[in-house]
Amino acid sequence: MEGSSGKSILQFAPFQSSVDEGFWHRLSSLKLNKFGIDDSPIPITGFYAPCSHSQVSNHLTLLAESLPSDSSEESEVPEISRGNRNRCSVPGILYNTNTVERFHGLDKQGLLKAEAQKIWEDIHNGRALEDSSVLSRFLLISFADLKKWSFHYWFAFPALVLDPPATLVDLRPASQCFSLEEAESLSAAFNEWRNSSLTADVPFFLVQIDTNSHATIKHLKDWETCQSADGHKLLFGFYDPCHLPNNPGWPLRNFLALICSRWDIKSVHFLCYRENRGFADLGLSLVGEALITVPQGWRDHPYVPNAVGWELNKGRKIPRGISLAKSMDPTRLAISAADLNLKLMRWRALPSLNLNSLSSLKCLLLGAGTLGCQVARTLMAWGVRRITLVDNGRVAMSNPLRQSLYTLDDCLNGGEFKATAAVNSLKRIFPAVEAKGVVMSIPMPGHPVPSQEEQTVLDDCQSLHDLIDSHDVVFLLTDTRESRWLPSLLCANTNKITITAALGFDSFLVMRHGVGPFSSSHDSKAEAANSLSADMSNLGLTDRDGGKRLGCYFCNDVVAPIDSTSNRTLDQQCTVTRPGLAPIASALAVELLVGILHHPHGIFAEGEVLNSSNSESSEQPLGILPHQIRGSLAQFSQMTLVGHSSDSCTACCSTVVSEYRKRGMEFILQAINHPTYLEDLTGLTELMKSASSFDLDWDDGTDEDDDDCIEV
Repeated sequence: MEGSSGKSILQFAPFQSSVDEGFWHRLSSLKLNKFGIDDSPIPITGFYAPCSHSQVSNHLTLLAESLPSDSSEESEVPEISRGNRNRCSVPGILYNTNTVERFHGLDKQGLLKAEAQKIWEDIHNGRALEDSSVLSRFLLISFADLKKWSFHYWFAFPALVLDPPATLVDLRPASQCFSLEEAESLSAAFNEWRNSSLTADVPFFLVQIDTNSHATIKHLKDWETCQSADGHKLLFGFYDPCHLPNNPGWPLRNFLALICSRWDIKSVHFLCYRENRGFADLGLSLVGEALITVPQGWRDHPYVPNAVGWELNKGRKIPRGISLAKSMDPTRLAISAADLNLKLMRWRALPSLNLNSLSSLKCLLLGAGTLGCQVARTLMAWGVRRITLVDNGRVAMSNPLRQSLYTLDDCLNGGEFKATAAVNSLKRIFPAVEAKGVVMSIPMPGHPVPSQEEQTVLDDCQSLHDLIDSHDVVFLLTDTRESRWLPSLLCANTNKITITAALGFDSFLVMRHGVGPFSSSHDSKAEAANSLSADMSNLGLTDRDGGKRLGCYFCNDVVAPIDSTSNRTLDQQCTVTRPGLAPIASALAVELLVGILHHPHGIFAEGEVLNSSNSESSEQPLGILPHQIRGSLAQFSQMTLVGHSSDSCTACCSTVVSEYRKRGMEFILQAINHPTYLEDLTGLTELMKSASSFDLDWDDGTDEDDDDCIEV
């Protein structure tokens, strides 16, 4: 290997980085779902391979699998399969900051020095001989802006500085340095080394050529064995990612530091291994000789050499940036953005938030008016993705200002059906929502049905029954009292989570219905398993203490629901309320549902009021779980109340539910066509009669002894 004349400082081609989009997607997922605000360093793995093209260098690449798995173990190292000839794995460390200010304020020189010290220690304790990949340790700092899907990052490839620097004596293509026999043997040895799963990804090695021109490639730990052979050529080889003909790649820097520090060699013959189409290419590979002077202090173990290695960005020492927003599918981007706020809740405010139970929940909204629009929007904000809206009305010109899912276009040509227009609007807002619209009317007591329309009404009753049976939660959001009766009965029969929201002019009621009269631990658990996902089965559908059930919307009434729409003036026909009322009531209705889902007793949870002494839910992450919330805008006040079920309730008492179970649709028709039937059945008629016949004997006289008076 006779060299060219002249000596110069040995210069190295810097490592170049490449980050696959999958890495950023996985980092985002880990940040949201696992790491949260924890900015501890994360072990990662990079990959590179020998140069395989005369015009292009290989990069150190990060892939999705470069990051740890989703396991709860915080210090878990990425699980990487070894033996891949095209992916030599290199250990690295990631510092992902919580703010862009923190990213720019990191002590970059200190971080580089810390990684260089690890390399230095690996050289001195012998680890680098066992696993030579540690010589190419790297560092990555980053900031992930998960709102904009943009990422700031900066790589460093720490290299120990030789001072004075190494001097280049000779550097030429390997094909010019060996005889024909040596070249053939060397190529065969390299191909064998690269094809073995045990050595294919070992990036640093020894090349020995004996006096018979036979080449052998050995591990660094076999250095002592190689020394014992006389007359053999010995080269220090490494996988060179660089393609340049006059410069070796960056990995040689720390390799020279190891050679100088451990073996005290002054003249180093090195081989930069490069390939072509998967085979050794001695025309592209380089062989060189460098002279090294042991720097002062290197023999002292506590001493750590200086280090360089921050990657340049277009020749400047500045970080890089990438935005994935434009390259992402809009639907996928919408899903990620929609879940962002919920996942951020779990970082600090609400670690117990069960997003799986919310996303798998099937919600049925009866009414797509002012309340229905607001409830649907709020459900989506909480991560609910399966929503069905039921309404038979059309969008009127007066609706878009108060009902947030409609626009002027929905009012034209007689108006679109609300159920259809609402679903279209939800899908425009969030394409991933699984929304359905059902155009149908709800049969109501007090609205007699002509015989020729009975079958249509019965079909509507059956459709409503099937809808309620196939959903997990039912919201009663209709305009009239009587339209809530049949859904209340069907929900009591099937023990569904039921939420009612009702509006007055300046007051509102939001309440959750209690369990049905025939609910049992066995039946309820079976229903939960059939209708909800596995996460929903933890709602605690068991009657803990046999206490009295919470009431439904009709439990406080002493009269059956009747026709409330006939013979009414325009202001009585329309839902005339203060505009701010519906958003308040709708938000509370959805928050009440989320409270039920996260309460250990689920639908069986007792009703609680503020500052109650026996409040269990006050210790829950979401606070108390009330039965009823009544509010007034006139007084800007709100109160929580508890009302128990009534044995004479026209919707949920055992008498009514039993009659429905026995007679089915025949019972429904009788309740619709005969206004007093429900009152007679439940005993309300007798109750009213007894109340009317009860006389009070008032004493109009005054007691002259005022001292005996008690103020009540």
